[in-house]
Amino acid sequence: DFFYRLLTTATDYHRMLAVLNKYRSIFVVGLQSNLVYRWNFAVRASFSLIHLAFVFVLWGAAFSGQTGIGGFSLRQTLTYFVMMLALQFFISAMNEDYEISEEIRNGLINQFLLKPINYYLYRFSLFMSARLVSGMLALVPLLLVLPLLYDKLVLPPFGWNYLFAIPALVMSGLIQFTIAYCFGLLTFWFLEIQSFIILSLAVETVLGGQVFPLDLFPKWLYDLSAYLPYYYQMYFPAALLTGRITDQAYALRGLCIQLFWVLALLAVAQLLWSRGLRRHTAVGG
Repeated sequence: DFFYRLLTTATDYHRMLAVLNKYRSIFVVGLQSNLVYRWNFAVRASFSLIHLAFVFVLWGAAFSGQTGIGGFSLRQTLTYFVMMLALQFFISAMNEDYEISEEIRNGLINQFLLKPINYYLYRFSLFMSARLVSGMLALVPLLLVLPLLYDKLVLPPFGWNYLFAIPALVMSGLIQFTIAYCFGLLTFWFLEIQSFIILSLAVETVLGGQVFPLDLFPKWLYDLSAYLPYYYQMYFPAALLTGRITDQAYALRGLCIQLFWVLALLAVAQLLWSRGLRRHTAVGG
């Protein structure tokens, strides 16, 4: 009985290694593919600095004659937007929804029905490789202009907020990708998904804190937004890293809500996948 359990454990271990190696290979292929388009990412990141310059001008005007807005200084607010820009290239979904949609529409999805590959993990491996490339390339222009911005930025001292930000960033990436994945799977039912994506992007831009920090909302609206997934896509990790969330208990509650949305979205993704495959097979896809 002991040797049987030992043999079973060893078999499971080797099987797990084989699965990890499979998706590691997909990740490496994704890295190589995205490095081909490295200049596209670099140019996009460089042009984002123009947007950042407008942000500095607009918020500088908003703070004119004031020492703070919403309890935060100009330096804290500018730091928030610089952090948002950097995180956008590391954890935001960019065109994954359209890529998934194209694979379904063109029948490329069929190959995954015949192979021992989990389509979600396959796409997530490619997502991680793409965000690693885009994120690292986005840091280059940011680091080049950092000497010019240094006296305009301020980060909180190292503490629990940075530790909390680690799982927050991981779950933010999962939420971002899974929402894009779900939109892509809508192609099983709709020929065109662009309207859904544009509507979601508009809501995310406001409720995700990309236009202005969410803590500038009226308290009732801020509290309401904290229960929505958009809050945890960008704002939550950015607020932790820039010191806009200072209550440890509140941050811990935020991590729990964020975990709920990760699990809920994964469940929705699995439901859409299983239902979509049945429809896909039924119509001869």
